[in-house]
Amino acid sequence: MEPALIGTRLASAAIGPLLKKLLVSEGPGAGLIERSEAVRLSSLVSFRGEHRTLTEKDVRKLAGTLVARSLDGDGERPFPADEAEAVTDALAATLLALGDLDMDDVQAVRLGHTALARRLRAAAPPADGLSADSVRSLETLVEWACLHVLEFFTRRSTFVARSLVEQTRGQSELLAKVDELVRRTPRPDTLDADFERRYLEHLARKHGRLTIYGIDLHRSPGEWPLDMAYLSLEATGTDTRHGDMTQVPPQRGEHTPLHADLALARHDKVLLRGLAGSGKTTLVQWLTASAAAEDRAEGMTYLRGRIPFVLSLRTLTRHGERLPAPGRFLPAAGCPLTPPDGWADRVLAAGRGLVLVDGIDEIPESERGPARDWLRDLLTAYDGNRWLVTARPTAVGNDWLARDGFADLTLSPMSRAEVATFVRRWHRAAGPGAAAFEQPLLDALRTTEHVAQLATSPLMCGLICALHHDRRGYLPRGRKTLYDSALSMLLSRRDRERGMGSPYGIELDEAPQIQLVQRLAYWLTLNGRLQMDREHARSIVAEAVPAMAGASAHPPERVFTHLLHRSGLLREPTTDTVDFVHRTFQDYLAAKALVDRWDIGVLVEHATDDRWEDVIRMAVGHARPRECAEILRELLKAADAAVDRPAQLRLLILSATALSHATEVAPEVREEVLARAADLIPPRSPDEARELATAGRLVLDLLPGPEGLSDETARLVVTTATHVPSDAALPYLARFVRHPSVRVRSQLIWGWQRFDTLAYAEAVVAVLDPSDLDFSVVADEQAAELLRRGMTPDRLAIGADVSDGAARDLLAACDPVVLSLARGGADPDLTALGGLTRLETLDLDLPDTRYWSLAALPTGAPLERLSFTSWPEEGLGALRSVARLHELTLWTAHPVTAHDWRDLALLTQLGMITIDETDLESVPAGITLPHISALMLNSLSDAPRLETVARVFPGLRQLGVSTHSQEEVDVTPLAGLEHLARLSVATRSLTGTVSLADTVEIIFY
Repeated sequence: MEPALIGTRLASAAIGPLLKKLLVSEGPGAGLIERSEAVRLSSLVSFRGEHRTLTEKDVRKLAGTLVARSLDGDGERPFPADEAEAVTDALAATLLALGDLDMDDVQAVRLGHTALARRLRAAAPPADGLSADSVRSLETLVEWACLHVLEFFTRRSTFVARSLVEQTRGQSELLAKVDELVRRTPRPDTLDADFERRYLEHLARKHGRLTIYGIDLHRSPGEWPLDMAYLSLEATGTDTRHGDMTQVPPQRGEHTPLHADLALARHDKVLLRGLAGSGKTTLVQWLTASAAAEDRAEGMTYLRGRIPFVLSLRTLTRHGERLPAPGRFLPAAGCPLTPPDGWADRVLAAGRGLVLVDGIDEIPESERGPARDWLRDLLTAYDGNRWLVTARPTAVGNDWLARDGFADLTLSPMSRAEVATFVRRWHRAAGPGAAAFEQPLLDALRTTEHVAQLATSPLMCGLICALHHDRRGYLPRGRKTLYDSALSMLLSRRDRERGMGSPYGIELDEAPQIQLVQRLAYWLTLNGRLQMDREHARSIVAEAVPAMAGASAHPPERVFTHLLHRSGLLREPTTDTVDFVHRTFQDYLAAKALVDRWDIGVLVEHATDDRWEDVIRMAVGHARPRECAEILRELLKAADAAVDRPAQLRLLILSATALSHATEVAPEVREEVLARAADLIPPRSPDEARELATAGRLVLDLLPGPEGLSDETARLVVTTATHVPSDAALPYLARFVRHPSVRVRSQLIWGWQRFDTLAYAEAVVAVLDPSDLDFSVVADEQAAELLRRGMTPDRLAIGADVSDGAARDLLAACDPVVLSLARGGADPDLTALGGLTRLETLDLDLPDTRYWSLAALPTGAPLERLSFTSWPEEGLGALRSVARLHELTLWTAHPVTAHDWRDLALLTQLGMITIDETDLESVPAGITLPHISALMLNSLSDAPRLETVARVFPGLRQLGVSTHSQEEVDVTPLAGLEHLARLSVATRSLTGTVSLADTVEIIFY
C-alpha cells in the first residue's frame, strides 16, 4: 500500500488527541523562567520523569490503536495480518525512544518530522523479522506520529518565545563568525571569479578556430570556427560495463566505440592514443573551447564549471625544464594572463579542473617516466578533476597508467560516413567556387581504393580535399606522391596563383625551399624535438643559404623570414620558437633528408622508437630500389635481434607497412618481408591484431580462414580484418558469418561502421548468424538498411548517433528481447521503449542525463535485467514495481547513498547486482542484502573491500572482482562465505586462502 493511503487513515481528528497523550500537559503560567532555556524532550514525554501519565504498557496500547487505524477501511492491506502484533511492538519501542533522544523541542522542530523519524528508528531496537511491506508501513506510522508530535511542540506557549531567543542567538553567533572570517580572509573568491571569466574568454578566443590545411589556397579564410569544423571521431577500448559472471572483467565486445569528446563524461581519467593527424590535438582544442564557452554543443554540458589547463608537453619541456607545479601551469603553457596567488591550487583542490596533457609521444622516451611520476603526484594531490592524456599508439605500454585508473582508448580511423561529412564541411567552408568539386571527390572516395585508403584521418582528408580542388579534380596516387603534391602546392604555387607577388622581395623555386626546410626537420627529428628556438632555426637556414644557387643571391635573414611566413609549413607558436604546422610534414621532410644523407644507421638505430615509425616508412618511400632493399633488410635484422616479442612485433609490422610505401623493391625482398610478417599470424592479443592491421591490404592475403582456428584465434584474425580500411576485406570477413562463437560475430557486426554501409550489409550483415548476437547500429543508414532488408534482430545495441526517429522505427519493427540504448543530451527521448512487449534486458546509456523516469519503461514487458548510467528520478526503491527484475547494474554517474542501500535491501526480487567498490563506503551499519547471490564488483584499488562484501552479502554464491591492482589480492576476508561457489578475480595474483564449494577461477591480464 502506498504511504499516502496510510497517512489518510491516520489523519483523522481522532488520531491527534490519541498521540497527544505521549506528551505531558503544559503547566500554568507564561513560561518566563523556561523561555531562555532549552527544554529537553525527555522532560516533555509522559512516560518519563516523576509525574508519569502513561506507562510503557499504555504506550504499547496506543501503538496498537495506531496500527489498527492504519488497517481500517477497504482496499489493500499495508502488510500481512499475521504481522500486526510484531509491527505494534516495533512501533511502541520506537515511540518510547522519544525519551532517549538528546535534543530539545526547538532542535526537533528544526529537524522536521522525516529526519526526527530517522533519529527515532536509529535509537530504537532494530525491528528484525518483518517483511518488506511491514517495514515500509512501520516507517510511515513513525513519520505520521512524529508529524503530530512536532505540531504539539509548536503549539506550546513557551515554544515561540524560545524559538525567537534561539534564532537571535544563532544569528548573532553567525554574524560574529562571518565578520571574523571576513577580517581574516582577503576574499580570493571575487578575485578568482573575475580572473576565471577573463581566462575562459581568452581560451575561447585562442581555441575557438581551427586551421584545415589547404583550405586557404584560393581566396578562402585560413581558419574557420571550431564548432563548424570539428568532427567528433570515435574512440575504442575495452568496455567493462557489460557482461555476465562467466568472464571478468565483463565484456560485450572487445572494442566498444564511443565518441572521443564524450569519453570524459564516462571516465574521469582517459589515456587517448592516436596516429599522427588523427585529431588528438584538435580534440584537446575542442574540449577546451567547449569548457570555456557559455553555449556548449550538444553533449558537452558535462564540462560546465570545469576550468581547462592545456598542457602541451612539447612546449613545457622545450629546453629540458622540469614539468611545472599547478602554480606555473599558465606561464609554462604560454598564457599571458596572471592568475591570483594560489588560484590553480584552489581550482584543482575543489575538483573543478579539466587537465589536458597533450603529447606524451612528443617528448623523448627518457623523459616519459618522470612525466608519469609528475602526473601521479598531481593525481594524488588533487581528486575529483577530469584528466586527458594523449599519445601515439605505441608511445607507452598498455599498463602505463592503468593502475592510476585511466581508461585506455584509441582514436579510430575515420569511417566512410565521417570522411563524407568531412568532405562536405571542407567544401562548404572553402566557398562557392569549391562546390563543383564536392561530389566528384565523394565519388572518387567511394570507387577509387587508393584514394579511400589514404583518407583515414582529418589531416589526410584535408590534404586530399585541397589537392583535388587545387588540381581541378585530379588526385595523385600513393602517400608519397600526395605529400610531394602538397609540398609543391604550399611552397611554390600558393602565392603565385593567389596573385601575392613577392611579399618579402624574393622569389625561391621549390627545390631550394625543400632543401632548407629539410634541414630544420632533420635537426628536430634527430634531437627528438618538435620545437626549436627561433634563433637556432635562423642560424641553420643562414648556414645553408650560401651553398644554394637559387637562394644565395638573397640575404639569409630575408630567406628565413620568407620560409617562416610564406612556405605554409612553418609557424611561430611563440615569439621565440619555430615548429612545423603539423608533425607529419616534419617526419616526411626528415625522412627525405636522412635518405639524401644516406643515414641508414640512424634510421635502424631508432627503429624501435615510436616517434620514428613514420619517418622510417616515408624514408622507404623516398629511397631508390637498392636503398629501399637495404632499409628493409636492416629492419628484419633488427627484428631478429629483438629481446622480446613486442619489440619484434613492432619491427616486423614496421617493415611490412613500410613495404607498402616503396616505389620499387626487389621481388625477393618483398617476399622475405611478407614471409616474416606471416610469422606474426595469427595475432596473440587484440593489441597485436589491431597493430597487424596497420600493414594494410597485404595482410589480408596472410590471414588464415576459419577452418581449424580456435574461437579466440578466429576473433583475433577477424579483428585484424575489420581494421583494414579496404573493401577487399569483405570476402574474407564473409567467411566467418556462420561462426559458432558469438564473440567472433560480434566483431563482425562492430566492423560494419568501418565499411560502406550497403556493401558490408550485402556481404556480411545480411547473411550473419543472429543467434545470441547484439546487432550494433551506430548510424541512421544502418538502421534503414536493416529495415529495408526486413531484418528484425532480437538483440539490438543502438548508438547515441542514431536519431530518435530512426531508433523509434527500428524498435517498433524489431520489438527486441535485449536492448542497449545510448542517447545523448540532457532530455533524451525514451518514448519508443513504451511499446516494447518482449524486452527482458535493458541497458540505458544516458551519460548527459541527470535523471530519467521509470514511467518510460515498458509496462507489459518481462523485464529481468536492467542497467543504467543515470538515476531514475523516482529512486531505486521504485524498482519494486518491476516485479520480474532479477539483475541490476549501477554505473558511476551517481554514487550509491545510504538511502539507496536501504532501498536495495527492500528489492528482495534481485539476485545479482553490479556496483563500484566506492559504493561500499556508504553502506549503513546493520544493512545486509542476503537475497543477493551474485555480485560483480568494479575495483580500482590495490586492496578491494572484500571484508565489506562478506558482511553485506552473506548469501553470495558467485563473486566477480575486476581490478587493475599491481599487488597481490588477499581473499582471506571471504572465508566466511561458505556458500560461495565461484570466485573470479581479474588481477595479477592472489594470496590468502578461502574454502569454496566448487572452484576458483582466476583471470590474469
